[in-house]
Amino acid sequence: MVVEVYADVVCPWCYIGERRLRKALAGRPDVEVRWRPFQLRPEMPAGGLPWREEFTQEKFGGEESARAAFEQVAAAGAPDGIRFDFERVASAPNTVDAHRLILFAEKRGVVEQATEELFRAYFTEGKNLNDPDKLIGAISSIRLDAGEVRAYLESEANLQEVRASQEAAHGLGISGVFDSRYAVSGAQPVEVFKRALDAAGKATAS
Repeated sequence: MVVEVYADVVCPWCYIGERRLRKALAGRPDVEVRWRPFQLRPEMPAGGLPWREEFTQEKFGGEESARAAFEQVAAAGAPDGIRFDFERVASAPNTVDAHRLILFAEKRGVVEQATEELFRAYFTEGKNLNDPDKLIGAISSIRLDAGEVRAYLESEANLQEVRASQEAAHGLGISGVFDSRYAVSGAQPVEVFKRALDAAGKATAS
């Protein structure tokens, strides 16, 4: 069975949902997870936007509303071992290159590690994912050749795949897909993911 995950590495609820999905997949070696790029803000300028000066003002209407939303997210992620540090986040990046990097890692069998490191780099360490050096640094703990990664990021490899995935995601209208038939959206409890996996597994077997 294949689980397709449409998510963005600058989406905090995606981070929580991805962590819970991994828990739900424990003991299910027959399930293959495939990352499908999805940008929450595909119209984001290539260089991103300043986090506080523009992005939080536009998205939340001001610092006070943003702080309340961040506290809610941090409380939701804590039981799953996620530490959000929104005070360190300084940019709202365009995530095309981050998605391309994940596809690069997927082809080398380390997609789970790459997505985890990119989520953590952004939400815990506040790294600017528009910066190629920060992207490469974020996955430095994974056994990938830094020179090869840099050359890949300087090319246009997988750019069309990212764009096609974005179009497919909009067509589906959801952020998490199970066999394109059993969908779970957002940071649902682990048990919800397990039930969806069970339902998809039974349908596949029948």
